[in-house]
Amino acid sequence: MSKNMNKDKKVQQIILIEGFYNIVVLVLKLIVGLATNSLAILGDAIHSLTDVLNNVVIWLVMRVAGKPADEDHPYGHRKFETMGVFALASLLVVLAVELILQTFRAETKEIISEPWGLGLMLVVLLLNISVSVWERHWAKKLDSDILLADAQHTLVDVITTVLVIVSWQLSVMGYLWLDKLCAVGVACLVLYFAFGLFQKVVPILVDGFAIDPESLSKAAFQVEGVREVRQVRSRWIGDSKAVDLIIAVDAHLNITESHDIAHAVEDMLVARFNVADASIHVEPFEDEFIK
Repeated sequence: MSKNMNKDKKVQQIILIEGFYNIVVLVLKLIVGLATNSLAILGDAIHSLTDVLNNVVIWLVMRVAGKPADEDHPYGHRKFETMGVFALASLLVVLAVELILQTFRAETKEIISEPWGLGLMLVVLLLNISVSVWERHWAKKLDSDILLADAQHTLVDVITTVLVIVSWQLSVMGYLWLDKLCAVGVACLVLYFAFGLFQKVVPILVDGFAIDPESLSKAAFQVEGVREVRQVRSRWIGDSKAVDLIIAVDAHLNITESHDIAHAVEDMLVARFNVADASIHVEPFEDEFIK
């Protein structure tokens, strides 16, 4: 089994475990929110429902992203993981907008204080912190963008749960407007994290440079036998880097010698830039190409 397949299998296992946890958290928040009439807690419960849906989407995406390259997808299926992160960010935006709309539409009701409810919300807070730290650990260990995105999403849960608990208790004391203010604050935090995810994945989806072209050109030119670097391109394939180069070598070299130089450039790219896929095109270096 390849390294990528092992990674994808582990990511799927982590997502399934987190999905079970999110269902438990969703139920706890719904119980407390319905019992206390807290709009902020109910909004946080909707957030947890989105977490569950996110887990389902991510798990399905990873099942596809882990497939090896085929005739229709010669570069593999890694961009499906990036699309999953994009979908996750999009769902966060939808969630935030819905929270804001519901906050202004809902009528103000008396907020009820329940000691057992406070205990359950504190349990939810501890679960959120534990899962966020655990998932971030595995995201770094596996170098998984989609796990890191989900860990950031869980961190949003930690922050929002703290705000929700504080606003709930203050609302009980008579500051009813704080319940709605907290709901709007939750929405703003969600939008902030969604924007960060979009900044990360949009350049990948539109094939922005994965590696600085000048650095690639200088590194390739240092390989023995390379007389000129004529074209440099790089892009992301999921969390992997791909590079296309056009280099020039002495025109008198035979095919084998030219191939050896191209292979040396490829080895350099893998070693120095951790490139997963490199395509090196060789052209003859002659006087008419000298600038």
